[in-house]
Amino acid sequence: MPLTQAVAHQLLRALLSPVGPGLTGDEFRTIETRFGFRFNPDHRTLLAAGVPGGDRHWPDWRGSPALLGEALSAPIEGVLFDVEENDFWLNSWGIKPRSTDKAIGVARRALAQAPVLVPVHGHRYAPALDIADLPVLSVMQTDVVSYGDTLADYLHREFGVGTAEPLPSPKPVPFWSTLL
Repeated sequence: MPLTQAVAHQLLRALLSPVGPGLTGDEFRTIETRFGFRFNPDHRTLLAAGVPGGDRHWPDWRGSPALLGEALSAPIEGVLFDVEENDFWLNSWGIKPRSTDKAIGVARRALAQAPVLVPVHGHRYAPALDIADLPVLSVMQTDVVSYGDTLADYLHREFGVGTAEPLPSPKPVPFWSTLL
């Protein structure tokens, strides 16, 4: 069930972190235009209700575009690091080129088709897809773990707020679910 404003406010009030005013429509448009993605409905609802902060792990959506850009590019850069340094390769990308530079180019083109992962907290990310009830993924290079079947489930598991409501079958996220 999609996150509602009422539930989002309850979750934010229960966090131990300070919570600032929610993002406005103009702020959402500016962020989404600048970085070329759209927040998923649940993430949008949460951030419209309030913006958690107080530590370096919460993204500062009103802060430095350079830092936000780094956080948004980290999942892709992590996969590319593993292609270059750890011989990572997916069969779906075809035959791996012998040249590392060419392999990174092939991987980069394939990864351009993957949904953007939007930072939620630290290396926990919400997929930028126009679908509610998506999982929150922990991403460190090609080590991808589901940390919650939905954003509300993630906040419960990570911070002990709200109630756990795992889905009978978490929704798959193109590309990223293959790394789970």
